[in-house]
Amino acid sequence: MCSHYEAPSPHLVAEAFGVAPFEQGRLDLWPGHIGPFLRHPDGRAEDDESPAAMEVLTGSFGLIPSWSKDSKIARRTYNARSETVAEKPSFRHAWRHAQHCIIPAVATYEPDWRSGKAVVTRIARADGELLGIAGLWEQWRDPSTDQTLHSYTMLTVNADDHDFMKAYHKPQDEKRMVVILPKGSY
Repeated sequence: MCSHYEAPSPHLVAEAFGVAPFEQGRLDLWPGHIGPFLRHPDGRAEDDESPAAMEVLTGSFGLIPSWSKDSKIARRTYNARSETVAEKPSFRHAWRHAQHCIIPAVATYEPDWRSGKAVVTRIARADGELLGIAGLWEQWRDPSTDQTLHSYTMLTVNADDHDFMKAYHKPQDEKRMVVILPKGSY
């Protein structure tokens, strides 16, 4: 499961997705760090036939459900299994309300276990283009400060039979990979 990825610079995101420039801190992201994600603006249905307008927001990498008492849950909700996302309490609301997003990435990092030891491996597109990772987003109000924080999670699928991804993660563990969207779909 993807717990570490490289976000693109704000300039690259603006150029690739046609969105307004934005502020971004670190580009090396782990659960709980703040990163960019893209979504359809509020009030625009996905089946609307107008041009596909997107907006970029920044939020916590790791989905924080509206009912959560604090943001610590983000350290456990950075990936959502596509097979169970509709049933899991942490993701159910975002899934049912079609709070889909695209997480722009330069690369993801996964442990390669072929040598018998975990070797962190950078996975990126061969052509250098950005990855568009399928995700869900949520909005959470911090009860201690009354501030609103956006958050997001990456959708994953089983990769046990994937020619490339089956080399990653511990040998006895299920193989998972993020859902990478085809460029023409966004």
